[in-house]
Order: sequence, then structure tokens, then C-alpha cells
Amino acid sequence: MSLFGGVIPVTGISFFMFCLFAILFVGYALGRITIKGVALGDAGVFIIALVFGAIFFGQLEGQLMLGSTGTSFVEKALEIVETLGLILFVTSVGFIAGPKFFGNMKKNFKSYVLLGLIIILAGGVSAIACIYFGRVFGYGATIETSEGFTAMIVGLLSGSLTSTPAFSAAKATVAEQYTSLVSVGHGIAYIFGVVGVVLFVQLIPKLTKANMAEERAKIAGSAEEEAKKQISGKLFELDGHGLAAFSLAAILGIFLGKVKIPLSAAGLSGTCFSLTTTGGCLVASLIFGHFRKLGKISIMPEKSTLQLFRELGLVLFLVGAGIPGGADFVANFDAMYFVYGVIMTIFPMIVGYLFAKYVLRLSLLNNLGSLTGGMTSTPALGTLIGTAGTEDVAAAYAATYPIALIAVVLVSQFLILLF
Repeated sequence: MSLFGGVIPVTGISFFMFCLFAILFVGYALGRITIKGVALGDAGVFIIALVFGAIFFGQLEGQLMLGSTGTSFVEKALEIVETLGLILFVTSVGFIAGPKFFGNMKKNFKSYVLLGLIIILAGGVSAIACIYFGRVFGYGATIETSEGFTAMIVGLLSGSLTSTPAFSAAKATVAEQYTSLVSVGHGIAYIFGVVGVVLFVQLIPKLTKANMAEERAKIAGSAEEEAKKQISGKLFELDGHGLAAFSLAAILGIFLGKVKIPLSAAGLSGTCFSLTTTGGCLVASLIFGHFRKLGKISIMPEKSTLQLFRELGLVLFLVGAGIPGGADFVANFDAMYFVYGVIMTIFPMIVGYLFAKYVLRLSLLNNLGSLTGGMTSTPALGTLIGTAGTEDVAAAYAATYPIALIAVVLVSQFLILLF
């Protein structure tokens, strides 16, 4: 028995789904292991996906071949899983953050802009330092040209900040012969880029011995007026769970993410910036979450729906990104490049945290929520929500994320053009 006229065997799809759910089960079990109060949480799914990709990616490819052509279906399947996960996650986050987002932005707008810029600029500075270190001490000599070495470093930067838009922009900006180096760098740095921020947002509250009840009260009161808004009158709901409203926000977000803005005014002739599907869905759902109704029609999904989609989206994204990431990591691993990636994750993270704490004087959870947005770290936000015990941190993430998204794209392209 087969599907699609015998092109895709049922056993192949069944095997793919078996692997996906097995990774989720084992990953969740790993994430529950706690050492001195610190656990991987959802990042456990990412670790298991990486290990699976490193060991079994070839076998998975063999199970999903497109008929006699011998073309593997697995990369497209994983891309679908990853993209679906991102849409579910960021759209849920936007809806959750929406009711408090604009009030929070009104109060802390300058802080969010400054923090997003500081984090990405710190990442850019660390990348420049790695470029000069490599050239002075001869590391990277296996790459024959300085342009190629810069392409590798920019790939490491996009991976260390887990930024797909920066990755795409870098590949579009470098000369064609260097696009593979961007991909290699991104794959090497991506793993610590995920795990490093996930661990950081758990460790900081413990190291600072924060009173989480007090911290939750502080962030809950940061946009109290927005939170107290009530919708008067009975609204018409298209469905009981709000799936129709969720779908409409996702549709508009996907279209918004496809809008391209030329960057010729910034000296980047021929290149464009876009919010991408991730940013587009976040913006659309923030607006939906803020207004919550369209006339007499409710455009706000149920809280239980949003919580489920947020969690499901996150783990699907981690599986979709983790399996090919594990395969690429094994194929391209280089110890020194991995160290560069670690530096480009840790340095901007610490700079951002200290800047938010001592200069902007943000409360701890506002600080960490903004930090996950500034580091463009989707998995870290999921972990922080669990650590903080409140979804209010999503508003800080959503406020800083767009600033960081734009900044990291520009910084990546300037590095390529200048170095």
C-alpha cells in the first residue's frame, strides 16, 4: 500500500513520524533531569534531535526517497516541521503578549530599542574581534581568502544568535562561492546558540537568589492599564477554541513577512530586508492580541489553545532545526570555530544583561525577557516562561525582538561588505 501513486511509501512516512514522536518523548524525559535546580527543559528535545541527526540522518534520508528519482524528501519534511513550529510558537507568543505589549512599549520603548541594539552590536564587535584574531594568528588558514573567512565568521554570528534572517541575508550578500561557508558557520554555532541562552535564563535567577514571586509582581505591574482592559458585550466566535482567529493572524503574518524593503539607502545596494514569516506572524498576532475583537467578532483564541500551540510549536521547531543541525555539525565541526561561536553567544548575552540591569535598571524578568528577544532566541523564551512562572515575559521578548531582527541583518551584511 502506498500514497501519492507509489511515490512516497507509507513505511517511509510512518518511519518519519515514529522518529519525530520518539524524539519528543525522549527529549522531554531528558529535559526533566534537574541538576542543582537547572534543567534543559524543552532544549532536551533539541539535544536529542541533534544526536538523532548526527547518528541516523542518513537512514532517515534512505526511508524518504521520492520514487525512482532518488531525491530525498527528508529535508523538505523537516523544513515544513520547523516552519510550522515557528508559526505556531510566535503567533501564540504574539497573542499572549498583545494585551500588555503596547502599554509595556509605551513605558519602556527607549530601553527596548537600546537593549536590542546593544546586544546585536556586541555580537558584531565579538565577530570583528574573531576576524582579526584569526587573521593575526593564522587561524582560518584553511580558508584561502579573507572574504571566505569573513563569510565563515558571519555564519557563526547568525548561528550564535540563532537568527535565520541574518543567515539568509549573509548568504544573499556574500559571493556565490562562499555561501557554503556561511552555512557551515551557522551550523557549527547554532547548537551553543540555543543551549547557551536556555541555560543562562535559568542560571541568572539562581545566582542572584531572586525572589520569583516579587519579580513576577514587578513585571505584571509594568503595563497594568493594558491588562485591566475589559471587552464589553458578548462577542461572536467563529469556533470555540479560537482556531479561526489564530489562522487569520498566521495568514496575514505570512503575507507581511514576504514584504521586502530595499536597503539601498543604507549602502546595501541590491539587498532587501523582510520580517520573514517569523516576524510577520509575531507582528500580526500582537495587533490581534491587543484589539481582541473586530466589530462584534472575537479575534482572540482561548488561553488554553495558545498555551498548547506555544508548546507544540516550540518543540516542533526544535526537532525540525535539530535533526539537520546534528548532521551538519558532525560533518563540519571544527573546534576553534566552535569556540568563536561560543564567544559570539556569551559576550553579547552578558553585555546585554549587565546593560539592562545597571544602566536601564529593568526588573529581572523584564531584563531576561528582553534578553531572549535581543538574542532572537525562540527556545530560550519557552524556557524562561517555565522558569519565571508567568507568560508576561513574552511582552518583553516581543518588544525587543523586532529591533534585534533588523539590527542583526544589517550588522551581518555590513561585516561582509567591510571585512
